[in-house]
This record gives sequence, C-alpha cells and structure tokens, in this order.
Amino acid sequence: MSVETPRGAPERYSSGTYVDDAGHGGGWVTFAGVMMLIIGTMNFIGGIAAIDDAHFYVANANYVFSDLNTWGWIILITGGVQVLAGLGIFARNQFARWLGVGFASLNMLAQLFFLPAQPLWSLAIIAVDTLIIYGLVAYGSHEPAL
Repeated sequence: MSVETPRGAPERYSSGTYVDDAGHGGGWVTFAGVMMLIIGTMNFIGGIAAIDDAHFYVANANYVFSDLNTWGWIILITGGVQVLAGLGIFARNQFARWLGVGFASLNMLAQLFFLPAQPLWSLAIIAVDTLIIYGLVAYGSHEPAL
C-alpha cells in the first residue's frame, strides 16, 4: 500500500520499511550497514578471545569494574546484536536502524571501559561507531516534510 507523498519524497510503507532515496545519503546508510556487520563480527571474535583469556589483550590490565572475562561477554553479545542490526539495515527495517543506533552507542561505552585491554583498538572502534551513528541518524530515515 503506497501513500501519496510530495514530489521527490520517498514512500513509506505500513510494514515499517522505507524506500531509500539513493541520491541523498544512501551511501551513508550502506556504509553504516557494512560497518555494523564488520564491527559486529570483530566484536564477536574479540569477545570470544577475551572470554578465553587470549594473549591478544594487555596482561594485568586494571578495569573500572569487573574483569576481562566479563567484558568479553559484554563485547560478544554486543557484537552479535550488531551483526543482526546490520542485516536489518540492509532489509530497510526501521527497528533495526534504531537498534543499530542503540547498540553502536552501547558499544562505544563498552569500548570506553574496555580501553585498558586494547587502547588503540578500542579508540578505532569508537571512531567507527561514531560514523555508524551519524549515518543511521542523519540519513537512515527519509520522512517527508509536512
């Protein structure tokens, strides 16, 4: 079912999906979806490494609270949800877009607390999460102006 929209505005469907205007920010949404898949996969693998106490992380690091094993589980779960949100972004689902924004934000906080384990790695992921949030918030939804 299509709703009549102003000329040049994208159509919105009642199922929660949207028609993306490729000429205006479509590249940012695609970038955000790809980065969600990549960062989610890297977080999933990094979480497994942290749970297994791999030598990839800094030895004897002091954390704000808890230990490397707990942060490994947090990063693992965050990574899994990010992969699912990335797939939903490509399906043009609005819930997945907002889930991506939420979990990119949570991942930024988790990486902030994870800094003692891998400082440069965490800072790089925080930077990419910032770009993901920008792409999804600024260009993810094309509501017609009333």
